[in-house]
Amino acid sequence: MLEQKILNIKTQALEEIKKTLNEKDLFNLRVKYLGRKSEFNAILKNLRNLSGEEKRKIGPLANAVKKEIEDELKSAEKLIKSKKFDHQAEKIDITAPGNKIKRGHLHPITKIQNEVEDIFALMGFEIAEGPEVETDFYNFDSLNIPKDHPARDMMDTFRIKEKKDVLLRTHVSAIQVRYMEKNKPPFRVVMPGRVFRNEATDVSHEHTFYQMDGMMAGEDVSAANYYAIIGEFLKRFFGKNIKTRMRPSFFPFTEPSFEIDFECLICKGKGCAVCKNTGWIEIIPGGMINQHVFVSAGYPRNKYQGFAFDIGITRLAMMKYKIDDIRLFHSGDLRFIKQF
Repeated sequence: MLEQKILNIKTQALEEIKKTLNEKDLFNLRVKYLGRKSEFNAILKNLRNLSGEEKRKIGPLANAVKKEIEDELKSAEKLIKSKKFDHQAEKIDITAPGNKIKRGHLHPITKIQNEVEDIFALMGFEIAEGPEVETDFYNFDSLNIPKDHPARDMMDTFRIKEKKDVLLRTHVSAIQVRYMEKNKPPFRVVMPGRVFRNEATDVSHEHTFYQMDGMMAGEDVSAANYYAIIGEFLKRFFGKNIKTRMRPSFFPFTEPSFEIDFECLICKGKGCAVCKNTGWIEIIPGGMINQHVFVSAGYPRNKYQGFAFDIGITRLAMMKYKIDDIRLFHSGDLRFIKQF
């Protein structure tokens, strides 16, 4: 009688499964025939109350029927899903162009800095870096700019509150003595970085901008080497010969000091707001390194000589990209940034 009951459950279950057309009804049938409260599950639980002979007969039959119902449920589920799948809707045209992925890119100043670094690296210069938060000693004293020197007035300085000898560096020249303390001539090095000045902003001045200092030192380095290297740099950077002029100047950390200007590429020497209507751009100040700087780094006085220079990375970017307002670089205006 129990055997017949199991077979009847099987027959009924298989017939209902074949008639099922959706996953919801199929799930309900699974619960009806194989769930914890199903009639079939009750039979399986009562197997332990049967005699040994009945267990050997009914047990295998019950397990076989259970497996057959489970297999039929799986087959029906697979069939329903295959009919439900819309092959036409899911069809993919592999020849159609994909959606364009928006990519970011380097800031124009970063591009220029990388390019300048590459040019000097090809000329045998190594690259050094230093901290943006500096001390009075490295930013001023070691560069022959003592506390009472008028040159400090030219560099309106951001100072750290309650730490009067700590400041935001006003020029990357602050790296010079740090580098020389750990290296001995002969050497060639450039030092790029961001600097800060507490000054009013206009089309050619900004409170935050980028510079690159360079030094070359040895026993027989001359001003002729300085002028030749700067000329070669400008030629490689702009890809053509640039009209330049070299004029005397003054910086506490160089003696003698020079200014190398080149013809304004925005107005082509005619005069504009960027070049202050002079037709020339002050781009690379420098000169022969003052012996005080060598002594500050621990070198014997008059044993070595060399030159140092400062390149305005931000101004180079203005010239190369024909940008007439330095403030655009930090404006955060995507219409400007996306052009590069």
